[in-house]
Amino acid sequence: MKKNSENKDLRVTVNGTRTILFVVILCVTSAISTAFMFLNIKLWNMLLPGPLIYFVMVTFGFISSGILAFIVWIIYQQVFIKPLDKVRLAAKQVAAGDFSVRIPQHRKDGKKDEFQILFDDFNMMAQELASTEIMKTDFIANVSHELKTPISVIQNFSAMLQSEGLTDSERKEYAIKIHEATKRLSILVTDILQLSRLENQKIVVNKKSYNLSEQLCRCILGFEQVWENKNIELNSDLDENIELNSDENLLDIVWNNLISNALKFTSENGIVEVTAKRVDGYAVISVKDNGCGMTEHDIKHVFDKFYQADSSHATKGNGLGLALVKEIITLVQGDITVDSSPDKGSIFTVKIKLD
Repeated sequence: MKKNSENKDLRVTVNGTRTILFVVILCVTSAISTAFMFLNIKLWNMLLPGPLIYFVMVTFGFISSGILAFIVWIIYQQVFIKPLDKVRLAAKQVAAGDFSVRIPQHRKDGKKDEFQILFDDFNMMAQELASTEIMKTDFIANVSHELKTPISVIQNFSAMLQSEGLTDSERKEYAIKIHEATKRLSILVTDILQLSRLENQKIVVNKKSYNLSEQLCRCILGFEQVWENKNIELNSDLDENIELNSDENLLDIVWNNLISNALKFTSENGIVEVTAKRVDGYAVISVKDNGCGMTEHDIKHVFDKFYQADSSHATKGNGLGLALVKEIITLVQGDITVDSSPDKGSIFTVKIKLD
């Protein structure tokens, strides 16, 4: 009740301001009209006899000033009040949750004045809010889906473990499935929390000078079993002793995700290349594969949360890895780009200042 009362008082204030403004316009136009008539008092004396002159002048002054004030007010309403009312009403719709509202073109000649620029900025804001709302909805839906899958696996296999007459091999198989599902669930929750902390800037970058070349070698060797199982040829071309002043722990997440993705989307007997070079005061790191590649649509959304180019979910993952990579690279003030095309592989390139 208090909130409604406050809104009502605000509208009264706005209307009162407009009334005062009209009175001011009327007084100004009356003053101008009266001054004009007195400046031409000789002309009035020639046209009218003495007794009537002041009555006619006052009457004419009121009428002319009223008409002039009305014309000025109409022009003011059309030029200023009407556009502002459009913004006010549109803002009210956005506040109510309708992000589809857009303010139409203000001028018929296609040119842009201050109000049209305001409308364009408002429309851009509404569009960004709509995108954010869609992303939030998709995020909730994707989180629910990703959580539901391992939970269903745990429920199903834990129920099957309670069945009588199971062999030891069956019990072991079901236990392994439950372990894998809990591991997937743990990774998902960890990634969500990590991403949330990064987005809300709750993670402090702990910069220190360290050997980037050694870090990349360590990350590459961590996937040795993966590339050997798929018989992938993994080549590395790293400049020796690249000293980087950044957060080593955060960048571990970046390199592990990029290398993991390259190996994941590269077929058996494929090739993955990791390079690191010093270029004009920057460390430039590239992870290249000759896997399935991506379309332009995939490239556009590859860093979105939960986006997976493989819509069938045939490959393992929760779609948060590259979103984490993007947030970390932004946090350490670096840059990441991707170049890819279908059936020709992908190249992810990271550029970070050395100092």
